[in-house]
Amino acid sequence: MAGTDTKTARGAELAGVEAGLDALEATETGRTPLRRTLVDKVLPPVVAIAVVLVVWQALISLKVVDDPSRLPSPADVGREFKDAWLQGTLLDFVWTSVSRGLLGFLFALAIGTPLGLLVARVKFVRAAIGPVLSGLQSLPSVAWVPPAVIWLGLNNSMMYAVILLGAVPSIANGLVSGIDQVPPLFLRAGRTMGATGVRGAWHIVLPAALPGYLAGLKQGWAFSWRSLMAAEIIASSPDLGIGLGALLENGRNASSMSMVFEAIVLILFVGIAIDLLIFSPLERWVLRSRGLLVKS
Repeated sequence: MAGTDTKTARGAELAGVEAGLDALEATETGRTPLRRTLVDKVLPPVVAIAVVLVVWQALISLKVVDDPSRLPSPADVGREFKDAWLQGTLLDFVWTSVSRGLLGFLFALAIGTPLGLLVARVKFVRAAIGPVLSGLQSLPSVAWVPPAVIWLGLNNSMMYAVILLGAVPSIANGLVSGIDQVPPLFLRAGRTMGATGVRGAWHIVLPAALPGYLAGLKQGWAFSWRSLMAAEIIASSPDLGIGLGALLENGRNASSMSMVFEAIVLILFVGIAIDLLIFSPLERWVLRSRGLLVKS
């Protein structure tokens, strides 16, 4: 009788454990309510922007900074945006820089990914090129602008060259770091199933190294964007059009702080938008595919 009770208790305990595991594995498939999305995603940045504007206006109203040539008011910057919009140049400023930045980043992605695989998988190449990539990653991108202008002239090729030199090392190093963290068991299992060479890199190495690779992509985009801004500021030319970096330099030359702040706001806006529209969804997908994104 006691043995039967013990078995019954163990069975109930195992059933409870299985129910708990099933609950952990269950995923929430319902769509997030609009109100919750607004509160969790939209409201915090709106509040942060409102606080910045209030503090900014307070510095002007309280005469903490009473020289418009040093700090323009939010209204002055707003009028600068309005004038650019009415003249039809606002979107041109943004598109000129964004199109260059994204195309240059795609070039850097096409070069940095195979380079990272080669460095991570071939010991001799790693010993020869690995320190060089780390050194290039720490080198300020603005240092490449003068030689790029001398080598290629004032054209879009110079812009793309600066972007590549700034972004490729970050992408390659990110992939190398991700591959270094792949458990050896995955690689042995892949070889056992015949996944070697290019097939093993595509089906085993890259998926396992995806978190580190994605971090390298984010850093690579940051370097791409900063490199492009530096190139547009230093190497401005009518033939290159007016991007956000050139707009910033034009504001400095005209001693127009409102134009300078307009360019700064647009540069920040593009950086935030790229992160929210591209990299944040990719991060959520990677976390969700590994069971690491838990909805509360």
